[in-house]
Amino acid sequence: MSMAMDETSEPGSEQEQKRAALGHIKEAWAEAWADGIDGDCLAQASLFCALTELVSTYGEDATARFAEGLPKRIAAGEFSIVLSRQ
Repeated sequence: MSMAMDETSEPGSEQEQKRAALGHIKEAWAEAWADGIDGDCLAQASLFCALTELVSTYGEDATARFAEGLPKRIAAGEFSIVLSRQ
């Protein structure tokens, strides 16, 4: 399942939208964190929102197939942030 936008969209617009979306999510996360919401609760709520949106857009079967690939991506470090030490 491809989570990409329609290929007829302007070049670069998908990447720009992803960056903007991530910025909004980070702002909302920081606001919730400042309000004392636990990081684990934020993560679970974020995953719930993301998965319900994917199911709404692509259906249960396609979203389940997408989710099946997550363990390998996680193990490969795709979602890890490497902090450089100086």
